[in-house]
Amino acid sequence: MRKRTVTINDKMQKGYRYVLSAAVGRGFDPEFKPQLTRAQMLRLGVFGGRYMTDCRREFPKSWFIRAKLAPRGRDAALNFFAVDASQPLSEWRRKGWIHNDDPRGWFQWYCRYYMGRRMAHEDKRQIGRWKAIRRHVRQIQKNCEPGDLLCRSRQRQALLHWAYDSRKI
Repeated sequence: MRKRTVTINDKMQKGYRYVLSAAVGRGFDPEFKPQLTRAQMLRLGVFGGRYMTDCRREFPKSWFIRAKLAPRGRDAALNFFAVDASQPLSEWRRKGWIHNDDPRGWFQWYCRYYMGRRMAHEDKRQIGRWKAIRRHVRQIQKNCEPGDLLCRSRQRQALLHWAYDSRKI
């Protein structure tokens, strides 16, 4: 595969560049097996629709067909479970969850990883964070009847934010 450099100019990054070194959708770490695609997540409703509203040109147009986006501000009603399951970006920064290369957080990393960007240390960190969220799957399995989507809806919404399909638990 021929490497390609992507230059970003959006509200959160000006002149940021990264290299695509893997084929689109290929070469994933064998431990990273998301259940939802980026397009599925955006269609289902994640992050109150306030995600990726100014950086759509960076990613395939197909990801945004029927995406639930709120250009003016976060709207929990757009989330699949219609609950707010997010902390503000300022809290993500305070806790050290944000890497400078992905100022929007894990989902931005996932999108860029899918497109072929590889950053060994950061990929390992983000995949570790993704795996750690699995504890919420176990809590739903332990405390809810199978298929009861009303049980622990905030936790289920949070799982959607991490590409786990909590509708199937």
